[in-house]
Amino acid sequence: MYRYDEFDHKLVQERVQQFRHQVKRRLSGELTEDQFKPLRLMNGLYLQLHAYMLRVNVPYGAMTSRQMRKFAHVARTYDRGFGHFTTRQNIQYNWVKLEETPNLLAELAEVEVTGIQSSGNCVRNITSDHYAGRIKDELADPRVYCEL
Repeated sequence: MYRYDEFDHKLVQERVQQFRHQVKRRLSGELTEDQFKPLRLMNGLYLQLHAYMLRVNVPYGAMTSRQMRKFAHVARTYDRGFGHFTTRQNIQYNWVKLEETPNLLAELAEVEVTGIQSSGNCVRNITSDHYAGRIKDELADPRVYCEL
């Protein structure tokens, strides 16, 4: 399974800091909702009828126990105590507060989870046989397409 390297950690941390700044600008009124929309969607944040919803990736469609504990912590701390697994192997938190999302994303980054490319017209997640990369007659190893 692919593991984040220095480049990945740096990229995700920079994205969190960039989004933190964008949220501050939105909350101060410097950005309108229309201006903010593409910025929030790049980070997996949707505006629903009553609250924001954050969709985060589950890398490779598989998670570690450390990631699972972090998902539970995020649900208790930033949502109403639960999250939803989606049909695209992501997790959604349906009651997050805009001002808390940068901290939430920073916590998820600690366990190599992000909202990048979890929304919009993009490849959401790649799932494959659990023996991918080890099958003799495999035409191609799909795991390389799962990288950030």
